[in-house]
Amino acid sequence: MQRKQRLREMVSAIVEKGGLDVEDLAELFSVSAATVRRDLELLEQQRLVTRTRGGATTHASFNDLPLSYKTEQDTGEKRRIAQEALSFLGGARVIGTTGGTTVSEFARLLMDRDGLTIVTNALNVATYLVANPRLRVFSAGGEVRSSSQEAVGPSAESFMAGYNIDVAFIGVDGVDAAAGCTNYDPVGCRVNAVLREQARISVVLADATKIGRVALARVCAMSDVDYLVTDARADGAALDAIRARGCEVLAV
Repeated sequence: MQRKQRLREMVSAIVEKGGLDVEDLAELFSVSAATVRRDLELLEQQRLVTRTRGGATTHASFNDLPLSYKTEQDTGEKRRIAQEALSFLGGARVIGTTGGTTVSEFARLLMDRDGLTIVTNALNVATYLVANPRLRVFSAGGEVRSSSQEAVGPSAESFMAGYNIDVAFIGVDGVDAAAGCTNYDPVGCRVNAVLREQARISVVLADATKIGRVALARVCAMSDVDYLVTDARADGAALDAIRARGCEVLAV
């Protein structure tokens, strides 16, 4: 396992458990305790974890893994999900998007479109799409999360509430039948929730690693989501449970 992948999974494990000892992390990733300590030192510098006497806990300012950590993860699956998401455009004239790596892959596929309006709180999506003069791009303001490049907070929520959206494409950190769609960042969750409420159709884009995961704060219930697009690796039983909540699932 490459170090970048180990660091990403190490943070995820610490967040899930609330904290882990060096010995547990060494066993989990089949590396030495010295390697774990070096990894934790780097993660602490990035304000993702706080080192303790025998291990580490989640840093108080942690919202989510930095976008650079997630960009190269499951790229093929995310691109297939993004390609499938194009089928929901249909006659849509105004679409909304959050940030996230899968939604960003979807945004890349919009560059050859004409006459489409995009409303987003993701600065990277807005910056990319504004290069196409045939698209209208509206971007929310507010506090910008370095982890996701999304604007969050009351101003971003008010911005989203001012638009009528045909289709919303939403990225989340966790998708679970009982817990619904969840994110690590409670403030960012509220922006996502407003976008979904403003949309006639809501489409959640989430690769298989998100299925069955429950993050800190709830965006919405699965019954509030019209479609979930994931990849074929997702657990079938988990997907059936999601379908039972009234959400249509596509696994590509």
